[in-house]
Amino acid sequence: MAEAQTTQKRTSWPRFAKSNGKKACTVEGCKRPYRAKNYCYFHYKQWRQGDLPHSRYRTCSKPDCRVKTFKGGLCEKHHGEAFKKDAA
Repeated sequence: MAEAQTTQKRTSWPRFAKSNGKKACTVEGCKRPYRAKNYCYFHYKQWRQGDLPHSRYRTCSKPDCRVKTFKGGLCEKHHGEAFKKDAA
């Protein structure tokens, strides 16, 4: 008779560090092993969300605006404000 095998469904991928933990995260003060882009899992997630200074895409050139650029180095909001067409 064949035995019934029980398999558990994986809900998420395991967090593995690359290079067997020999390299550390490049964020100052972090000693976790790096995962991708020279960041540990925690800082890599922050990088993907755009929370780190070196974001994954070009950001608006206005101070304190971290939104993705639309045209001419500005986000869609600031581009619309700068190049607003007068209807009159």
